[in-house]
Amino acid sequence: MIVVGISGASGPIMGIRLIEELLRSKEEVMAVVSPAARQIIGHELPEAGAKYPGLSGIIKKRGRVKKTAGLTEYDNTDFFAPMASGTANFEAVVVVPCSMKTLAAIAAGFADTLITRACDVALKEKRRCVIVPRETPLNLIHVRNLYQAAQAGVEILPPVPGFYTRPETVDDVVDFIVGKILSLLERKHTLFKEWGSE
Repeated sequence: MIVVGISGASGPIMGIRLIEELLRSKEEVMAVVSPAARQIIGHELPEAGAKYPGLSGIIKKRGRVKKTAGLTEYDNTDFFAPMASGTANFEAVVVVPCSMKTLAAIAAGFADTLITRACDVALKEKRRCVIVPRETPLNLIHVRNLYQAAQAGVEILPPVPGFYTRPETVDDVVDFIVGKILSLLERKHTLFKEWGSE
């Protein structure tokens, strides 16, 4: 079981695509969307996120996955959700995109939301915690927070496209990032070809 947090930064499509690919692979997903991310979904994906029907609704509208039965969505204030406790049997937490506010909370152990609590639980239980920080350029505070998070065991995967895959669309760039996340989680995928495979 994978926890996917979508925080309030540009690029929630990366989190949605990750959930689609995990569901397509028959993984169980526990998802959390921050209030700011809901606003960004409405702005960046107006056709899919009209009035925010929830991730199941967005995924069904997008039509990339036939079933969303393995997806459970939790409110970012729900500290009774399974991932708020180390007794819950989840393998990893991925925050994609990860806002600088969410990064700061993770780096400081300030678990005031379900997303940051899930990261805190993953770190204390020695499970994978992956963040996809979405900000550019970075200031010194951001860099220090990334350093502190990495020291605590967070795996940092910036959404940097690999141009060697010759992306032709924004979807290609998004799929590359999602593929890198899946590779880090040791999940097989076909979102891009491995280097040297041609």
